[in-house]
Amino acid sequence: MTTTSPASSAPKRNVLIIGAGGVAQVVAHKCAMNNDVLGEIHIASRTKAKCDAIAASIVEKGSFKQEAILKTHEVDAMDSEAVAQLIRDTGVQIVINVGSAFVNMTVLEACIDTGAAYIDTAIHEDPRKICETPPWYGNYEWKRKQRCADNNITAILGAGFDPGVVNAYARLGYDMMDKGSVTDIDIIDINAGSHGKYFATNFDPEINFREFTGTVYSWQNSQWQSNKMFEVKRTDDLPVVGEQNSYLSGHDEIHSLSANLDVPNIRFWMGFGEHYINVFTVLQNLGLLSEQPVTTAEGLEVVPLKVVKAVLPDPSSLAPNYTGKTCIGDKVKGKINGTDSEIFIYNVADHKDAYNEVGSQGISYTAGVPPVAAAMLVATGEWNAGKMVNVEELDAKPFINLLNKIGLPTRIQDADGDRPLAFSE
Repeated sequence: MTTTSPASSAPKRNVLIIGAGGVAQVVAHKCAMNNDVLGEIHIASRTKAKCDAIAASIVEKGSFKQEAILKTHEVDAMDSEAVAQLIRDTGVQIVINVGSAFVNMTVLEACIDTGAAYIDTAIHEDPRKICETPPWYGNYEWKRKQRCADNNITAILGAGFDPGVVNAYARLGYDMMDKGSVTDIDIIDINAGSHGKYFATNFDPEINFREFTGTVYSWQNSQWQSNKMFEVKRTDDLPVVGEQNSYLSGHDEIHSLSANLDVPNIRFWMGFGEHYINVFTVLQNLGLLSEQPVTTAEGLEVVPLKVVKAVLPDPSSLAPNYTGKTCIGDKVKGKINGTDSEIFIYNVADHKDAYNEVGSQGISYTAGVPPVAAAMLVATGEWNAGKMVNVEELDAKPFINLLNKIGLPTRIQDADGDRPLAFSE
C-alpha cells in the first residue's frame, strides 16, 4: 500500500517502523503528525495486512502534518538480511523497532550493517529463556556497543515509557539532587484504567507474562536482590489516580540505571488488581505460563504460554472500550541544598483520549509516543549519538520538552507543590 498526503515541503529523515501492533499504530500516527522533521514513513511486519490497516487509519484520521509518502511492507524481522535489504530499498535513515522483543538483535544487526539509526522500546529476549542473569542489557545489547561506536551507529535502547521516559526522569531527578546524595529511585507504573474484559493484557501476552514468571531482580544496597513476584508490596497516594498498590517487579530500566547512575537502591513497582493476581497465579500454578514445549496425549507439541496468548484478547482490540488513566513516574530521594528531599516526576495519560487521537489505548500510547520523540531528536542531531546508549545517558531536557508538545506532558511534585515540568530552550 502506498499513500500520500496533501502537499507541503520535503522531508528530512525517513523512518521504518518494525511492527504492526497497538504501539506501532501510535508510532506511525505520531510520525505522520511530525513529518516536518520525519519524512517518508514505512511500516513493516510479518503480516502486511496489519500494516495496511495502520496506514488506512492514518489517512482516515488525517494525521499527516505535511506531504509524505506512506508505504507498507512484509518482512520477517527475525531475518536480519531481509530487514537490511528493506532498509536499503527504502533508503530510510531511522528504524523504530516496536516489534516483538525477540527481534531486537536481528533488527539491530540490520541497522549496524546499513548505517541506519536504531531505536527500540524494550530489552531483547531469547524466546527459549526467561529472566536471565543481570544486568540484562549485558547479555545481548551491550555486547554490540563497540561495533556501534566503530561504525558511528546511533542505537538508543529502551526509548518507550518504561523503559525510556522513566530513565529520563531518573536522570533529571538525580541531577536535581546534591551530588552523591541520591539514595533511592523508585519507578512506579500504575494503570488505573478498565478494559471491560474478564482478563486481558495491555500488550503482547507472551512478553507480558514472561516479565512476571521469573525472578524479580531489584538493585538494593548496590547489589542485585532476588524476590518472587507479588512478594513485596507498597501503597502510594498518587496524582489523579489516588491510592494505589504496586508490587516489586523486575524490569529493563533497573539494569541500565544501576550501571549508569551512582544510586544504591533502584526499584521498579507495577500496579496490579487482585483479579489479575488471582488469574495469573492459577495460570502459573497450572503450568500454563511455561515457555517450554509440552506434548499432548495426541502427540502434538505445544508451548503453553503461546496457547494462553492465542485465547486471550488481542491487546489492540481493547482500545475502543478502555476508560480511565495511567500514572507512571519516578520517586527520587536524596538531598537538595543539604536537606533530605523527595521528588516525584510523572505523567498521567488517559485511555479514551489516546483512542480518540490515534485509535490505540493508553498503554500503547505511552509506549509509542516516546520513540517518535527520540527519532525526531536523532533527526535534528540532539540525540544523534553515533554510538549505543540508554536514555539516561542522553540529555533529558529536549526529550521532556518535546514530549510535552506531542502528547505526554510531564509534571513534578516537590517541596514547591505540583506543577508542569519544562525547560528553557
